[in-house]
Amino acid sequence: MPSMNIPRLKELYISQITQQLKDKLGFKNNLQVPRLTKVVLNMGLGEAAQDSKVIQAAKDNLAVISGQLPVTTTAKKSIATYKTRTGMPLGVKVTLRGNTMYEFIDRLVTIALPRIRDFRGLKNNSFDGKGNYALGIKECTVFPEINVDKLDKIRGLDIVICTSSISDDEALSLLQSLNFPIKEVNQLG
Repeated sequence: MPSMNIPRLKELYISQITQQLKDKLGFKNNLQVPRLTKVVLNMGLGEAAQDSKVIQAAKDNLAVISGQLPVTTTAKKSIATYKTRTGMPLGVKVTLRGNTMYEFIDRLVTIALPRIRDFRGLKNNSFDGKGNYALGIKECTVFPEINVDKLDKIRGLDIVICTSSISDDEALSLLQSLNFPIKEVNQLG
């Protein structure tokens, strides 16, 4: 049987976190326990309307961060105020699933988030009501894969973590068990 490389975080989830969440949330079946379904990384590039090279630079950065080739997002309709036309490229995104998703989450929590300047934890009010969590990073340079010398401009990054949980409380329990530094309600301020 060939040996498979299972990401460290996925192995931890399967071996320990599933049972802990099952006990904490009072579930009877392992399939009821919330799990990560996908992670979506997005870079909105408003300046791409004037300069087409911006899209390629952002694609390269996002490919290095995610380990996957991003797709270009385009404008759905023309808006004269923003100088956009239908079909004009305005950003790049990538969706991570499976082992790639677990490897990215592991790097995000252990390496990237601690490198953010003046970082005091993630807000606990960034859930959407259905168990998904969104966060924004102002500088993609917190990822060690990015070569700062080759950047033309420092750009931000939006990260959406989708879970199978039904409520925000279940998703919060899942993310905290995956070592996300989410502040409690009494710590906000």
